[in-house]
Parts: sequence; structure tokens; C-alpha cells
Amino acid sequence: MSLRVALYTYATQPRGGVAHAIELGNALHDAGVTVMLHALDDGSGFFRTPRCPYRTIAVPLERGDIVPLVESRIAAYVAALERSLGSFDIHHTHDGISGNALATLVERAAIAGFVRTVHHADDFSDTTLADLQTRSIRAARDVFVVSDLWRDEARARFGIEASRVTNGVDTARFVPISQRERSRIRRRFGIAGEPVYLAIGGIEARKNSLAILDAFALVRERERGARLVVAGGASVFDHSAYRRTFAARAQTLGLEIGSSVIVLGVVADREMPGLIASADALVFPSLTEGFGLVVLEALAFDVPVVTSARAPFTEYVGTDEAELVDPTDPRSIAAGMLTAIDLGTRARRAAAGRVVVDRFSWAASARTHIARYEEILRARDTLRGALAR
Repeated sequence: MSLRVALYTYATQPRGGVAHAIELGNALHDAGVTVMLHALDDGSGFFRTPRCPYRTIAVPLERGDIVPLVESRIAAYVAALERSLGSFDIHHTHDGISGNALATLVERAAIAGFVRTVHHADDFSDTTLADLQTRSIRAARDVFVVSDLWRDEARARFGIEASRVTNGVDTARFVPISQRERSRIRRRFGIAGEPVYLAIGGIEARKNSLAILDAFALVRERERGARLVVAGGASVFDHSAYRRTFAARAQTLGLEIGSSVIVLGVVADREMPGLIASADALVFPSLTEGFGLVVLEALAFDVPVVTSARAPFTEYVGTDEAELVDPTDPRSIAAGMLTAIDLGTRARRAAAGRVVVDRFSWAASARTHIARYEEILRARDTLRGALAR
């Protein structure tokens, strides 16, 4: 069967769901599938240029109230696709914005249905955002998730039976580097001091940034030269209030932003692998994740990982591979951070981490997706045949 697949994502910025869509598109393309990746673009362009064919839909760079912004981006997607939809066997979205656009196209009979990957679901206090999120999931004909946690969540929260697909890591991008290269990268980012703890995902409540900061202050009681580096943070949501709280908490703890705590913001994709490799440990005790792909990326570099002792992380790493901590307890996080930098612990875990990484590849993810796409198409053909009789 010659598959034609349209993939959709909400942005071109460096976020987990966007990276997943790009890498899945690349892997499907490499497997011989006809793919077109769609994304809304506010002028920044893809943070990582896809190898597969892609189409960007221009939207203005806007800030302000999130509900009008989300609604305007859904409308922009709908308008662009109605003008030029293309002919595809599968329409597959990875987020709520493009998911709502496809739901509208189903209502208008422009497409027969779509697939939705739920990487995670937010707990929106705003009823409009909550309703849009629910619509983007329940309107899908088939739903995928990347972890058992979110298969259970899809059933409990949305009454959906989802299929699990796999994530992947590009081992060609993530290979250990020399000490000399680590030093060069640290100088490049203005990081002086050690050990260096890296937090990825920006300063957000979901990333548990305040607890990381509290834990780092405890670590500094023993490791006076320690540095906390925070990278990433591209988002359509406004996290400015939380970031102000983070800055105030740092001051209260006696931590100086720009010195002991270095906030890099969005880092160019070509530089992110080196930044991860240069760290003494990744600190990722996130509260809500669909999978946590950066954990695999750090393990591919032999970089120790401190992450939450909860799903989805515990679905693919255990205490042999990572420091599993209570994300609600800064003292637990701090203890994990101190243990992670022990040279004996690092050496012991490196080999175990590489075994985990070897289980995940984008080629394997593409094979899983292709199998599910073909099942979906066979079920549709069977249904059409039954209705025709």
C-alpha cells in the first residue's frame, strides 16, 4: 500500500510535540511514505529543518490573551487548508490547535476523519481552552499516545481508547563528546563553575521550575561552585507571571540570575545537543509530560538524569538508569542531583542508559505508525463495504 500522510503541528518552535512531528515525518519519508508536514509559522521558521516535504502557514507574531490567540490560529489553519488541502489517506495531528482545525474540516465534509496523537493534556482553568482541547481529542477517529500513562488518562478523562505508539531518539545527533569539547561549549554559553546542572523546557509550572530552584539552593550548600542552566521555553502560552515568581524566589534563596543560575532561553537546535552533552547532569523532575524525550537524549550522551519517580518516566527508565525522585519534594530532588554527579554512579549508569536508548529509534516509531495507519484504512474500507451492501 502506498501511503499518503499529512502531519500537522501547531508551531515551528522547539517544543516536544513539534520535534516529534518533525522526526516522525522524516522517518516516514525515509520509509517510503508520501508525507507532507504542516505547521503554523510566526516568521521564525522551523527550529530544525525537516528532511520530509513540509508546508508552513504564516500567522502573525502575537502576544496577549491566550484564548483569542488560539482561536485565531485555529481559524488560520482552517482557511489555509480549505484553500489547499491536498489528497491524503491519513490526516494526523499532534496538538489541539491543528486538531480543532481538522475537526472543523470534518464538520464541513472536507475530510472524512483524522488521527490525533495526545502527547499530554493540560488542566485548563479557562472553559473555552478546556472545551477546545476536548474537541480536538474526541473529534478524532483514532487517538494515539506515546505512553501507558496517557493511554490511561485518555480513557479516564476523555472516554477514549487510545493506541500506544513509540517515541524515538536520533542517535546520530546525540553521541558522547570529549572533555575538551565540553569545556569549549561551556565557554560558548558563558558557564563558569561546576558541577553544571541543566534543566530543559524553560521556566514553567509544568516543568517544576520552582522546585528545581529550591533543590539547587540545597545542592549549593555542599557544592558551592554549582551552576543551574535553564534552556528552552518557546511557547504560545504566557508564563511571565511564573517566571517573575522564579526570579523573586532566586533572590530570596541568594541565587543570582546570570551567575549561579543561567537562563539561556531558546537555544538554536544545532547547539542543543552540545549543551546537553556538556552538562554534569540533566535535572528533569517534570510534573506533566507525555513522554520526556530529553531524558533519552541525555542518556544517549551518557549524561546522568534526575527525573520524576512517576509515569511516564518510570515506563522506560528505572533506578539502574536514572535518579528517580519525588518531584514535589525539593530535598528529594537535591539528593538525586548530588548522587547523579558521583563518578562511580555515572559510570555504572552509562551502560544501562545506552541499553534504554537502543530500544527507541525513529525508524521503529515509523514502522509502528505505518502499521496503525494501515489498520485504520482497512477498517475504513470494511465499513464502507458494509454500508454499500
